[in-house]
Amino acid sequence: MNRTTLSLIAAATALAAVTGFAALSAPDPAATGDTAEAAAHLPVERTSLLCPPPSTSDLAETTYTSFTPVTKGAENKGRAELRAAQRSEAGPDDEQDAEDAEGDESTEGTEGTEGTEGDKDGEDGEDGKSDKGDKGDKGEDPVLAPEEPGKPATGDIGGGEAPALVGTADGRFAPGWTVQQTTEVAAGTGRGLQGVTCTAPDTEFWFPGASTDADRTDYVHLTNPGDSAAVVDVELHGKDGALETTVGEGITVGPHATEPILLSTLTEEEQTDVTVHVVVRSGRVGAAVQALDAELGGDWLAASTDPAGSLVLPGIPKDATAVRLVAFAPGDADADLKVRLASPSGLITPAGQETLRVKSGMTTAVDLGDLTRGEAGSLVLTPTNGAVPVVAAVRVLRGEGDARESAFIPAARPVGTRATSVGNTAEGTTLSVTAPEGTARIKVTASAGTEGGTPASETYTIKSGTTQDIDLPVPDGLKGTYALTIEPQSDTPVYASRTLTATDDDVPAFTVQTLPDDRGTVAVPKAEEDLSVLQR
Repeated sequence: MNRTTLSLIAAATALAAVTGFAALSAPDPAATGDTAEAAAHLPVERTSLLCPPPSTSDLAETTYTSFTPVTKGAENKGRAELRAAQRSEAGPDDEQDAEDAEGDESTEGTEGTEGTEGDKDGEDGEDGKSDKGDKGDKGEDPVLAPEEPGKPATGDIGGGEAPALVGTADGRFAPGWTVQQTTEVAAGTGRGLQGVTCTAPDTEFWFPGASTDADRTDYVHLTNPGDSAAVVDVELHGKDGALETTVGEGITVGPHATEPILLSTLTEEEQTDVTVHVVVRSGRVGAAVQALDAELGGDWLAASTDPAGSLVLPGIPKDATAVRLVAFAPGDADADLKVRLASPSGLITPAGQETLRVKSGMTTAVDLGDLTRGEAGSLVLTPTNGAVPVVAAVRVLRGEGDARESAFIPAARPVGTRATSVGNTAEGTTLSVTAPEGTARIKVTASAGTEGGTPASETYTIKSGTTQDIDLPVPDGLKGTYALTIEPQSDTPVYASRTLTATDDDVPAFTVQTLPDDRGTVAVPKAEEDLSVLQR
C-alpha cells in the first residue's frame, strides 16, 4: 500500500469521525422547541450625531450639552467630541462621486457591537471603521469634548456665525450619547427659546408642520458627516398634494458639510401647513427644520417617527393657549383617525374634534384650541377602522397677544429601553410621561450637574391612559445643568418629552424635545459552533 493510499484512508477516517461527532452533538429540535435563543443587547461601540447651525441672529446665545449615561458592559476606553462642519460647496464632480458611492453606502452594517444610532432600528448602524469623515476636521480643536460618562459637559457660543457640528463617540462614550443644542434669541424673527436634540445620520425624514407662509422663515438643514458628497431630494406636500418645486431634487451636500435650504425658495406656493419629506439618494445626512415666525417666535421641528397607523405626541404643556395638529398620509389610502387626549385622569375626546380624516398625499391641519386646559396632556391618534400609516406633529403656543411663543412636538417613538435628556435646569424643566396602553412604572435618574452635584433617582407609576408631569429628582448640591435618564420598569410602552422654559421680556419662551430610546444598545444574535453543517 503506497503513501497516497494511506493518506486517503486517514482523511476518510478523520472525516467520518468529525461527521459522527457532529451527528451526536447536533441539537435536538424537539428538545429545543426548534426556536432560536433571543439576541443579546450589548452596548454600541460607536455613535454619530449631527447638530444644525443654531441661528443667523447676532443676538443668539447657544449652549451645547453632552451626556453619556454610565452603561453596564461598555468599554473602558473611548472618547466623544463635536467638531465644526463646513458650509457645503459641493460641485458636479462631488455629486458624481456621491452617486458612484451609493452602492458602497448600502452595504454598510455593524461589525460585532459597532452599532450606531444612525438607523431607525438601532441595530444596523454604519460601519465604525469606514466612515472616517464623521470625525470632522482634525486641524481644529473640538467645540466640545466630554471628560467622562455620567457627567454632562457644556459649551457656549454666541452670535450668528456658529457652524453645524459633526459629532462622534466611541467606546465607553458611545452608548446613549446625547447632545442638546439650546439657543436664546433676544429679538427679531424667531425670538425666544429654540432647542433641538442633535440627530443621527439617516436616509429619510418626515417633517409635518413646516410652512411656506409669508410670516414664516423655515429652513431645512442638511448635514453630511461622510467622506463623499450626499445627494438629497426635498419634497413638499401641501393641502392639495405635492407642491411643484424648482430645485428640490438632487441637492448635493458636500463631505463634512451642511446645507441650509429656505423652503420658500423651493416653491412659489405660500401655504400655512406643509409636510417636508427628505429622501437621501446616496450617503446619509442629519436633517432638522428650523421654523421661525415673525410674530410667534420659533423653534426646531424634529422629524416625526416613521409613518404608522397609531401615533403618540407626548407632553403638550399644561398652559398651552393654542394647539394645531398637522398630519400627512404618505400612502395610497386615506386615513381616518380617532383623536384623544391622554390627561392626568385618563383618555378624553376633544369636543368637536373626535376624528380627523387625512387624505392620501395631502397635508391636513386642525386647530384644537387650548386643548389641555391647565393640565398635562398628550395627543393619541389611533385608526377608527383599518390602520393607514401617517406622520404628525403639533405646533403649540404659550402666552397671549404679542407675548406669544411657539414650539413643536412631533409624533414620537416609545422610550424603549432608556431615554436621555440633557440641558435640564433646577427650575424651568418639565418631564411629561404618558402610558396610553396600560399602567407603567419608570425609573428617573438625575445626573450630577455640569459643575457639581450628587445623582438622585426616583421610581414613578404612570396610570393607564394618562399623562403625568413628573416631580423631578434634582441632584443634591446641583451646580449647572444636569441630565435625566428614563428607564421603564415594566413592559408597557411609555412616551416622554421634556420642556424647557424661560421668561424674556414677559414672553413665555419654551422648547420641547421628545425622548425616544437613546439606542445605547444593539441586538447581537447569539451564535454557537454547529458541526452538523458538515452533513449537508
